[in-house]
Amino acid sequence: MKILFLNLASLFLFILFGCGKNYPPLKTVEFVDLSKYSGKWYEIARSPNRFQKDCLCSTAEYSVIDRKTISVLNKCIEKDGVTIDSVRGKAFLVDTISNSKLKVQFFWPFRGDYWIIDLDEKNYTYAVVGSPDRKYFWILVRDKNFPDEKLSELLNFLKENQFNTDNVIINKQNCLDKDIKLK
Repeated sequence: MKILFLNLASLFLFILFGCGKNYPPLKTVEFVDLSKYSGKWYEIARSPNRFQKDCLCSTAEYSVIDRKTISVLNKCIEKDGVTIDSVRGKAFLVDTISNSKLKVQFFWPFRGDYWIIDLDEKNYTYAVVGSPDRKYFWILVRDKNFPDEKLSELLNFLKENQFNTDNVIINKQNCLDKDIKLK
């Protein structure tokens, strides 16, 4: 009986911990100037996720609160093309040397990884954000008219870093043209 219990316990632990993908460490950018990163970003692509399942397109606005905290305002136009939804949250710096690893919190006590893994470090025209488990990614841009060639390049970057881009959601340009505003 004892051996059966140990075998079942071992099998359970193997299933629990042994079935996940073993990814190499995800590299982030060397440094993020938070004052340059602040402001409005347009989401042009993302991985499918449950918390944005009804969003046709989204924007994110960031502003520095203090050395370790950033205010976040996400807005989306829902699939009906009319309804605007928004959520406020905070991002907390995990790595204060590079400022590229954060935890974002929209609902206490839950926090999610927000790692800046690629960035136009000169002009801050685009950013690629991902989670180290490769479950989530977003491509954010400052200009709604982002070049298709650069978008393809960034999607290839994600693929090279073992993110699944097979079901990537590309935001419709005409949706972004509405410039999301709360009433």
